[in-house]
Amino acid sequence: MIAGWAAVWHDVECASYGADLPLWRELAAACGGPVLDVGCGTGRVALDLGARGQEVVGVDADPELVRVLADRARERSLPVTALTADARSLDLDSSHRLAILPMQVAQLLGGASGRASMLAAMRRHLEPAGLLAIALADPFDGVPVDEALPPLPDILEQDGWVLSSTPVGVRPEGESVAIDRHRQAVSPEGEITEEMATIVLDTVSPGELEGEGLAAGFSVREARVVPPTRDYVGSSVVVLEAP
Repeated sequence: MIAGWAAVWHDVECASYGADLPLWRELAAACGGPVLDVGCGTGRVALDLGARGQEVVGVDADPELVRVLADRARERSLPVTALTADARSLDLDSSHRLAILPMQVAQLLGGASGRASMLAAMRRHLEPAGLLAIALADPFDGVPVDEALPPLPDILEQDGWVLSSTPVGVRPEGESVAIDRHRQAVSPEGEITEEMATIVLDTVSPGELEGEGLAAGFSVREARVVPPTRDYVGSSVVVLEAP
């Protein structure tokens, strides 16, 4: 059995995604560090920026993911600090020129009230004129619900295990979207373990998030776009500027 299954499945389902990395690199180079990476997970973005000399503070609500990021940063001698914290109640003794919420982090906060708490926390941690960049993904990516097809499975081999995670359903659920995944782990001895996992994302448009940003005291900068890939939907990146 692999220790730290939450981190392993996070790597299976997220680590191979790289379409957004050029944007985070561009923003980090323009703004300077330390960059605040909110919802850092096991370090997909934080380690990439750290390997390019950027100082990064990564925060995530899952202590297991934070531990893995801290271990990886230490093993590679990268300028990355990993902390366990919730984006909605973040209270660090630091200020930043840039804060980022990659992938669907902002859609995992429990709706408008959670996003409002997050925006208030980000404003407290940004320097004047600092930028907050928030990625929003549309699981249907412009395709009608009934015609949405799941992408290919995500696969990872680790310590003799072969792990795969396949999206098998995407469905609207009130003001959210539920994504069902079939997870399968094959041990080195060939034993198979299977489970279903559901990820629920808040439905929020870039325009709605920009309005929430204005209400929180930010100004709105030009939004950016991360194009879709063969395996991943695209995303819009809302960019807000702190007063």
